[in-house]
Amino acid sequence: MDRYSFLNAVHPSYIAELYDKYLQYPDSVEPSWRAFFQGFDFGIENDSLEALGIEKNGEIPEGYFKEFQVIKLIDAYRSRGHLFTKTNPVRERRKYTPKLDIENFGLSQDDLQTSFKAGEILGIGESTLEEILKHLNKIYCDSIGIEYMYIRKPEEIQWIQDKLNVNENQPKFSADKKKHILKKLNEAVAFESFLHTKYVGQKRFSLEGGESLIPGLDALIESAAEKGVEEFVMGMAHRGRLSTLTNIFGKSAKDIFSEFDGKDYEQVIFDGDVKYHLGWTSKRKTDSGKEINLNIAPNPSHLETVGAVVQGIARAKQDDHHLEHPEKVLPIVVHGDAAIAGQGIVYEIVQMAQLDGYKTQGTIHIVVNNQVGFTTNYLAGRSSTYCTDVAKVTLSPVLHVNADDVEAVVHAMLFALEFRMHFKHDVFIDLLGYRKYGHNEGDEPKFTQPKLYKAISKHENPRDLYSEKLIKEGVIDKEYTKKLEKEYKNKLEENLEDSRKEEKTEISAIMQEEWEGFNYAEEDKMMEDVDTTFDLDKMTEIAEVITKLPEDKKFLRKVTKLIKARNKMYFEDNKLDWAMGELLAYGTLLAEGHDVRITGQDVERGTFSHRHAVIKAEENEEEVVLLNELSEEQAHFYIYNSLLSEYAVVGFDYGYAMASPITLCIWEAQFGDFSNGAQIMIDQYISAAEDKWKLQNGLVMLLPHGYEGQGAEHSSARMERYLQLCAKDNMFVADCTTPANFYHLLRRQIKVDYRKPLIVFTPKSLLRHSKVVSTKEELANGTFQMVIDDADAKVSKVKTLVFLTGKFYYDLLEVKEEEKRDDVALVRVEQLFPLPTEQMKKLMKKYKNAKDVVWAQEEPKNMGAYSHILMHFEEARNFRVCSRKMYAAPASGSSVRSKQRHQKVIESVFDTNEK
Repeated sequence: MDRYSFLNAVHPSYIAELYDKYLQYPDSVEPSWRAFFQGFDFGIENDSLEALGIEKNGEIPEGYFKEFQVIKLIDAYRSRGHLFTKTNPVRERRKYTPKLDIENFGLSQDDLQTSFKAGEILGIGESTLEEILKHLNKIYCDSIGIEYMYIRKPEEIQWIQDKLNVNENQPKFSADKKKHILKKLNEAVAFESFLHTKYVGQKRFSLEGGESLIPGLDALIESAAEKGVEEFVMGMAHRGRLSTLTNIFGKSAKDIFSEFDGKDYEQVIFDGDVKYHLGWTSKRKTDSGKEINLNIAPNPSHLETVGAVVQGIARAKQDDHHLEHPEKVLPIVVHGDAAIAGQGIVYEIVQMAQLDGYKTQGTIHIVVNNQVGFTTNYLAGRSSTYCTDVAKVTLSPVLHVNADDVEAVVHAMLFALEFRMHFKHDVFIDLLGYRKYGHNEGDEPKFTQPKLYKAISKHENPRDLYSEKLIKEGVIDKEYTKKLEKEYKNKLEENLEDSRKEEKTEISAIMQEEWEGFNYAEEDKMMEDVDTTFDLDKMTEIAEVITKLPEDKKFLRKVTKLIKARNKMYFEDNKLDWAMGELLAYGTLLAEGHDVRITGQDVERGTFSHRHAVIKAEENEEEVVLLNELSEEQAHFYIYNSLLSEYAVVGFDYGYAMASPITLCIWEAQFGDFSNGAQIMIDQYISAAEDKWKLQNGLVMLLPHGYEGQGAEHSSARMERYLQLCAKDNMFVADCTTPANFYHLLRRQIKVDYRKPLIVFTPKSLLRHSKVVSTKEELANGTFQMVIDDADAKVSKVKTLVFLTGKFYYDLLEVKEEEKRDDVALVRVEQLFPLPTEQMKKLMKKYKNAKDVVWAQEEPKNMGAYSHILMHFEEARNFRVCSRKMYAAPASGSSVRSKQRHQKVIESVFDTNEK
């Protein structure tokens, strides 16, 4: 009996569909069919069907061989068609093999007029091979190339394929829509040419060569509003930013011209920044009358940094205003091709995309692909095939689009939007164009790319190309585009005239609606006392909740013991440790209606197992977060262990704090010195953003710091670097020594009517130190102490006055008590910036008998706070310095050597002969 006679009983189109499914997701096919297809493929690939007992024109019904080969051809187009597109407007494509020639699939020219059922899986029904090829080339090899076959979710692949089959992935716009696209494209082209004429040689990082970005973004915003999006959060580097601000965000060209003219700023207290770094917020009414809020984040020259900030802003807006429908906030990040391929932070951000603490329901990534980075050719800029290959990390689809084909660009943008809204997943658009001038307009690109720039010099701009297309289609006449350009440039001339009537320009802060009621603060205001008290009875209610585990769940014995100990320390001993003080700070703020967000690599438990804010049930690992059980009216407590990233995570949380000033937003380093992985965020945003961009931010950075003999990378949070960045009124820096002071410091961060970044050097060994305790009354009724005097000192006996900060106090206190040195007073400087100089001076007067005044620190002399004290406290020039010698590394790797050095510093403090 014919072993393959069953094939005659099955409709050919069903088998074609099944084989197509097998090629894409083999495991989803029923085992017997899978075995058949595997055998068939093996035989075809090894030219050994006969060895498997299959005769080519024998048992298997005639035509199946070629049906299967056509399906393989379709699969190849889906997988590799993007390599053979018409997406490069100014370069020849690199050559790839094997090609998609039909001969590579066991087909020939004689088969072109043969009809194949395989056409049905493309949605075009039974068709000739010639028709199938035309369809495939239009979908996969025209102005849009799409990568998606690596996606592992069948429903996403099916959705994409169904979408691609509509209009054969070709745009189909009405005449009015085409005219609107031309209008926006003209604005992009005319804006750049106007600037080029009026501000010759000035840096503007023009969009010329990628102007189709503007109509693409315009269409994206209009369509997104129809789909329910209410807020856009956008980040982009320099290229095309000014055009985007004017033609998409509605920033007045008059303001941009003022910035070009280099006028001084109206605000004396801000220094401002170059025009292509500034942010903007606006409300835009769409053509259908819907209002949408647009935000573009300010950014430094570190091109991809802003991507992390954008994600944080978007998440804050989702948490604060759209908790039930977070997809209503849409993040868009515009990249450069060299930057997205070369900057590691992109990978970090991409890895955040689906994590609970960081997901934003999908970001649309757009690459303005100039095919060159500064002067580096793309072949020297990456090893990957595409600059967007990082998208494959999260199995996100990528559309490569010819930037000269503006309708294809708009079509791709709308495709990306629909995918994001449907799947809440990232999608990438690679807008392949060119850069008309050099890296900036004063550059000579022919030095490094003579051949490319010869081609670019002869190339028509996208507007003129599109205008010619519409004239041929009969949509417009020859005068239409000239009229558009003249009208737009006349408006720009008016704006230029108005601009030159004004003497100064103004920096506009972004997201002002989130910052109503907040003021800017200078140093004198930062030094004021703040009421951080909290009703003791209410605090006790909070303590009852966070010191009692649910009775219906089983927990590890150690966890049960820990929570009981917390109950005892509050309700019996009245000696609260660091963790208890910290958790009560969060609990009281939550009770007052302030969200609290904490992230970092091990924050749920705490690197040093002190926090235990998230407790896991022993049997099923169900999470218990006691701080979310306080009351029905309380605010949200968000705490997330982060991915192993500092740069992107700090950027994210900075963005979050930027968009939600009423939230206590905290990032904790695993060890303080690991924060240097986020140094760009610290330098460009945390320390300088208010001065550059009029941008307040209340992000708290908790940096574990202390010399306990753990080596060079686990001792120092490099406080000297933060202190060197301190100036005027740009941030707070503190090094607390008691739970109560830490509690009040955290509460102060929210209780003031302004926001400054707060850097806190937090303890390690002190987390369980018997002397590092506070009473509940000190929490409820106290306040933050910038300086803590020596309560036990007898003023008349003190001969040595020691100023110091942090954990080193307890090391010295132990010796002072052991040796009964009542001639030494230990004064703790708890706030290092702004430095409480007046309080320090008063204490020097108080201890007027102390002729020996010491600055003591456990860090080497070239590190720690010493240089900062010298710079900000004139009297410190006469201090005796007790510290380790100057070293290159923060600490020794040898615990023995480290202890010896530590002991030597302690001895020097008490050796008054050294003075």
